[in-house]
Amino acid sequence: MLEIFNSSIGKKLIMSITGLFLMLFLVVHLTVNLMLLVGDGEVFNRAAHFMGTNPAVRVIEPILAIGFIFHIFYATYITLQNRKKRPIGYTTSASNGLSTWSSKNIYILGATIFIFLVIHLANFFWKLKFESVETITYGDETMPNAYALVAGLFTNYWWYDLLYVIGAISLGLHLSHGFWAAFQTLGWNGTKWLKRLEVVAYVYAIVIGTGFSIIPIYFFLFK
Repeated sequence: MLEIFNSSIGKKLIMSITGLFLMLFLVVHLTVNLMLLVGDGEVFNRAAHFMGTNPAVRVIEPILAIGFIFHIFYATYITLQNRKKRPIGYTTSASNGLSTWSSKNIYILGATIFIFLVIHLANFFWKLKFESVETITYGDETMPNAYALVAGLFTNYWWYDLLYVIGAISLGLHLSHGFWAAFQTLGWNGTKWLKRLEVVAYVYAIVIGTGFSIIPIYFFLFK
């Protein structure tokens, strides 16, 4: 049974399942982050507080973290294994003939996203979870002022805005290949379905990449 996970299709299957799980998380994460653009920060603070205190979310959070780590390190492992087998180097080409820049550079994009993720977590997640941050009270409820933390970073450090946009674009490019490739691995690889998935993949990638990019641009230009 375990032999399949050492095979090429088994490795792709693992990457596809973990990738789809993370893609679903990105939709939720982007939805919450876009609340930064609404009002004076109360909507975002309440949403962030809910996500940080809801029991179900707190259970999912470590699972999500493990999924991220596994996806990243397993991709690194596969990359190193492939390079050992092909020490001279080679050009990646999709089995269905869909060969794009993002598919050829999927691991480079992944490495870029990983670097951005580490910086992002250090500036937001770590501070909110393990450091003392400014609090704010709405009615009788006091919570961390996550909005002030995010807004302060985006308005005071232009280089972080640039880094955030580069990370968002890299993420979009990575997803433009990863989305349909994941479904292809799971069996949706007929000509009709693959063409549809390719369109959905590009729409999804544009929404995610643009959505995350809009946030730092908004704070840089209007705050």
